[in-house]
Amino acid sequence: MLNKVNRWLQDSIFKPLEDKKMPVMEHLVEFQVRLTRAVIVVMVIFMGTFFYADALVKWLRVPLQNMFVPSNLTWEPTDLPTVPFVFLAPAEALWQNIKVAGLCAIVLAMPYLLYEVWRFVVPGLHVQERRFVGPFVCVSALAFYAGAAFSFFFVLPFALNFLIAYGVNAGFVPQISIAQYVGFALWFLMVFGLTFEVPLALTLMAKLGWVDAPFLIQYWKWALLGSFVIAAILTPTPDPFNQTLMAGPMFLLYWVGIFGAKMFGKTPASETSQSGTPAMAMAGAGAGGNVSRSSVGKSSDDEYVGVPGGPRR
Repeated sequence: MLNKVNRWLQDSIFKPLEDKKMPVMEHLVEFQVRLTRAVIVVMVIFMGTFFYADALVKWLRVPLQNMFVPSNLTWEPTDLPTVPFVFLAPAEALWQNIKVAGLCAIVLAMPYLLYEVWRFVVPGLHVQERRFVGPFVCVSALAFYAGAAFSFFFVLPFALNFLIAYGVNAGFVPQISIAQYVGFALWFLMVFGLTFEVPLALTLMAKLGWVDAPFLIQYWKWALLGSFVIAAILTPTPDPFNQTLMAGPMFLLYWVGIFGAKMFGKTPASETSQSGTPAMAMAGAGAGGNVSRSSVGKSSDDEYVGVPGGPRR
């Protein structure tokens, strides 16, 4: 059954996409057509998301004064005081709605965008590369969504609660600019979405033979240091709390990448040669030569904003 499925994929999907040796100008024309289609789809979705931009911004404000409870799958209000939002420029509120609606449109259109990218690059790939790159792109998109969701439900509420509570305890009155908050939240979502790509990146590097699992394990201390350095650069605030919130998952994902490299990494050439030794020895013995058999090693709003549609505090 598995062989039949592979044969059907090869005959029905991969072979029709074989490279027809198109000239450079035809490649540029095809790139223009696919880019135009992608822009049109994003603009159509953007017109729908902009209509619900106010609701999207309210949802983006939920982690500011709420904490997600995984056991009940609900948001619970925190002890923070009311945090009113202000805008410091005439067009600031409108621009933030456009920003949030645009990002949401890109996220919703991502499957189609990946499809267009796939159809453009697949003719230039070999069959074995298509079988690997296709699933890799799909899993990469899912990993980005998982990272953004993890940031929204867990990391962002803790970070905002810590920062706002610190300012309140210091005697300051919380009053946040809508532009600063939207930028802070969107940056966290994007960075954590990219952070969840670390295991896939390490697996791809191992698949290409650039690194392997023992090499990654050997330099785990440097990976820990690099996680905190990268977190210090990427976090929008210099406090160590938010740096730890980002560096911790990044380092854990590094070990997930080690597991992926061990499972899907490229077999070293030494192991390949060792596995081929018994066959060569048997061939030599059959020809009358005295070749010894070697052993094979195992590869090792101004008021509180709660959840939209939920109870108010």
